[in-house]
Amino acid sequence: MAGVSLKCGDCGALLKSVQEAQEHAELTSHSNFSESTEAVLNLVCTTCGKPCRSKTESDLHTKRTGHTEFVDKTSEATKPISLEVPKAPMDVDEPVDVSASSQPEEMVAPEVDQKLLEELEGMGFPKARATRALHYSGNSSLEAAVNWVVEHENDPDIDEMPLISANTKVEAPKPTLTPEEMNLKAQELKPLGLASVRRWDGFSIVYWPCERQRKKRKRAREKIRQKLEEDKAERRRRLGLPPEDPATVKPSAPVVEEKKSSLPVRPATKVEQMRECLRTLKQTHKDDDAKVKRAFQTLLTYIGNVAKNPSEEKYRKIRVNNQTFQDRVGSLKGGVEFLELCGFEKIEGDEFLFLPRDKVETAVLNSAGSELNSAINNPFFGVL
Repeated sequence: MAGVSLKCGDCGALLKSVQEAQEHAELTSHSNFSESTEAVLNLVCTTCGKPCRSKTESDLHTKRTGHTEFVDKTSEATKPISLEVPKAPMDVDEPVDVSASSQPEEMVAPEVDQKLLEELEGMGFPKARATRALHYSGNSSLEAAVNWVVEHENDPDIDEMPLISANTKVEAPKPTLTPEEMNLKAQELKPLGLASVRRWDGFSIVYWPCERQRKKRKRAREKIRQKLEEDKAERRRRLGLPPEDPATVKPSAPVVEEKKSSLPVRPATKVEQMRECLRTLKQTHKDDDAKVKRAFQTLLTYIGNVAKNPSEEKYRKIRVNNQTFQDRVGSLKGGVEFLELCGFEKIEGDEFLFLPRDKVETAVLNSAGSELNSAINNPFFGVL
């Protein structure tokens, strides 16, 4: 029997054409495809006519619309698959309006969500940077825009107002799945070892294979544990202590206390205090990794803005009761304390956090940035 679909050998997805396989490869970096005699499912809603390519998709359609009747038209749509690569459409000569082509194309700033724009400006971002972040992050959420700024803060044109053609139609963000719908999708794909969320064909699909990433993270954890053990052994050697033997019984408390008292006690450095603030923040909210990461990224943005523009007062002044600031940093234990260690002071009845120009220390800001980057990128920060 001739093949009626292409099957991805990496994730098991069934595709109806070579073109779909190419799109799938671009999205997932998968390259292992083969012909299959298994047809792509085609369940058609009898109420609205929407085709669904899996049982999960039909279940999601039912949850969204309440439509429950589907007709299986898989056999009608099944046909032998062509392995020819689709050719690009040939250019067709069309009459050209000379007068229209001679006119320069009008460029305008893209339309963005004004409420999100105001919130970003309230956080200290210039209007051009905030507009660019909202436009290129899909104009979907404040968090997506801030993450875009963090990832592109070194772009040479980040503070230039983006321009698009006046005739360009900007589509609204595509709808995402509800948490219940995402859980349903995750349960179906769990046996395949798929985990992350990506948007594709108008749906937020739990789709990205991450077995390789899990193994990579496991190897990284093993290296970190090994490094910690080596550092611990080195510290014992420097203190003149014998190598630690797991089989031996730990010394009693009085002996440990006596050894502690014989060591010089030095005050914690500012960098250590910063690290302790970040560790406290993470441990206090250890059940909400997304909230912790968002707080670290926001702090990194504040510190980076001051380091790059030390003379701009708007980057050195934060309104404490700003709702966005409270949600991301102010209400989290350790967030305000971290900024105070960087030099910020409470003024005007604790209404603002302000960093005076003469107290901007580049070395302190660089150390704060290094600690934040370590906290964001080290999966064991605040845990070990």
